[in-house]
Amino acid sequence: MPEIILENVTKRFDKFVAVEDLNMKIEDRGFVTLLGPSGCGKTTTLRMIAGLETPTSGKIMIDGQPVYDSSKGINLPPNKRDIGFLFQNYALWPHMTVYDNIAFGLEMLKWDKGRIRKRVDELLALLKIEQFEKRYPAELSGGQQQRVAIARTLAPSPRVLFMDEPLSNLDAKLRQEMRAELKRLHSDTNSTFVYVTHDQLEAMTLSTRVCLMETGVLQQYDPPLTVYNQPANKFVAGFVGNPTMNFIPAKLVKKEGKQVELTLLGKKADFTAKEQPGECGSDLILGVRPEFLPIRDGGPIEGRIYSTLPTGMETTVQVTCDGIMMTGVVFGSVDFPIDSKVNLDLTGDALALFDAETGKSIAFGSAKII
Repeated sequence: MPEIILENVTKRFDKFVAVEDLNMKIEDRGFVTLLGPSGCGKTTTLRMIAGLETPTSGKIMIDGQPVYDSSKGINLPPNKRDIGFLFQNYALWPHMTVYDNIAFGLEMLKWDKGRIRKRVDELLALLKIEQFEKRYPAELSGGQQQRVAIARTLAPSPRVLFMDEPLSNLDAKLRQEMRAELKRLHSDTNSTFVYVTHDQLEAMTLSTRVCLMETGVLQQYDPPLTVYNQPANKFVAGFVGNPTMNFIPAKLVKKEGKQVELTLLGKKADFTAKEQPGECGSDLILGVRPEFLPIRDGGPIEGRIYSTLPTGMETTVQVTCDGIMMTGVVFGSVDFPIDSKVNLDLTGDALALFDAETGKSIAFGSAKII
């Protein structure tokens, strides 16, 4: 399986810049998710790698071979790039059976019937759809159609599998099941997967690396847990995580070594960084994940319950503190009366400190309200 390298790839539509100066390396057998809000350039990036969209400038290499190079005039068509593309709407032939849909591409490649039969049988077993071999797409559920579409895409053994929001048409329960199946499929096939989604939960659970984009610009390209625990900036921190990170305005009092003294919520706080903090202005933002904002008797932050959302396993709690709405997660089957007073605390060593003006993260560590 190949690695994919993008060098200074830019795509413009007249004056609109869809993707700007993108550099990234998709490793052999990686599962890379292109993540971001609508219009951020993730689908355009996928289509440029696949050859369905022509970049304005830059270079794209697959397995060491240039498939696009603006300086040399190289632009290989999709059928020369040995890739598979799974579309959002599955695009199955309605008049063909499951077997014929999977076999269609192999017939176009002039495979003999025995070889086609063997390959289709392998995929029917891999995707657990052997019993649907003679059915038509209209006789299948959404999840079953999804499996057929994956089998058809995998049939010619493409070097890379591209997927553009393939689970968006499924209900929540089925999406969860298919996420598990896709992760297993990636392990079983040893293929390189490139996956587009706006669902950060899919990106977190499926990927080996997440490419998070905003308005055509790469914001962070790291393993999912790195993106979650060490976001590169305030946009990344706010986009990844559900419930989202709390952002508490703070003022810098002094910074000495790894110690940063702050004022926030009308109180003083000591922030201890894991590494030397970066340069910053006097206006800062303390980022706190909901799991690091527990409700605790005697906690130094006083607040009032605004709303609670119990699910059984955990309860998401919104609390107003000094005019700021904050979200915490309480584990277990608990609930709180609306408008009741509670005390909060800051825990853990994965709190983030951002420069308010630039939005860039300057440190990660722990904080203590004095």
